[in-house]
Amino acid sequence: MSTTLTRPLRLGTRGSALAKAQSNDVADLVRKVADRDVELVEIVTTGDRSSAPVAQLGVGVFVSALRDALLAGEIDFAVHSYKDLPTAPPDGLVIPAVPERADARDVLVARDGLALAELPSGATVGTGAPRRIAQILALGLGLECVPIRGNVDTRIRKVTDGQLDAVVLAAAGLARLGRITEATELIDPMLVLPAPAQGALAVECRAADTALVAELAAVDHPATRAAVTAERALLAALEAGCSAPVGALAEVTGEPEDVDQEIYLRGAVIAADGSEAVRLSGAGTPSDAEGIGRRLAATLLDNGADSLLGSTR
Repeated sequence: MSTTLTRPLRLGTRGSALAKAQSNDVADLVRKVADRDVELVEIVTTGDRSSAPVAQLGVGVFVSALRDALLAGEIDFAVHSYKDLPTAPPDGLVIPAVPERADARDVLVARDGLALAELPSGATVGTGAPRRIAQILALGLGLECVPIRGNVDTRIRKVTDGQLDAVVLAAAGLARLGRITEATELIDPMLVLPAPAQGALAVECRAADTALVAELAAVDHPATRAAVTAERALLAALEAGCSAPVGALAEVTGEPEDVDQEIYLRGAVIAADGSEAVRLSGAGTPSDAEGIGRRLAATLLDNGADSLLGSTR
């Protein structure tokens, strides 16, 4: 049943500065294309209440409260960091829009303006992501990875206060906060492959609100949706959660009207201690984005990735 909304649209968001920044970006897009007012509604999630490592809290820790608010009718739509979403689709909800992706890469913020390869052996690098830890260890630079949680300010302050030599963050987050100039290196994906869907946002609403689904679809970016679909299909086929040591990055070449438009997908599964890795790639057309991801996952598993995932599967 379609729902017609005449009041301002209520956009559910987490309360962090980054969550509000990305929600405000989407709100501005919706205001332009739908000619509707949008107001932000702050929702506190389980992940916001806990200081435990994300790997311990589980998949969807930053998402469930927003989805509960959607299903309860407390908000009209929500904005998520796409990489935080479980790969299984929820009942009653739909993602009508994936806006154009920001920079998918990781960045380093280090003391003295250093790059990753310039950090001395034994330097401390803060990150709570098993994917990042595994890939940094795999570089063989002798760096010590220190698990950390907290918002961007908290993490960068650990460097400026001298508690850590560096931290690794998502480029998209720094850019959305207007702080990308604080990065000392944009890390090449050939060294550290991003998380599946990193840098992308998911706009989610109730499937029954068909009028709103149509309005929100106007801010969808097809190339971004295709790339993210391929990356998340790989993650789902590996039966690995968002905290598993899995990296993936898809790039769409050509213009939408080109008959030879193609997706190039890179995927990697890395042992937690960085001692082993399986890195492969695949390609295909945007219309087969999910198939590209699933086939590459199967090839990764055939080449030994299953033994590297261990208990994360």
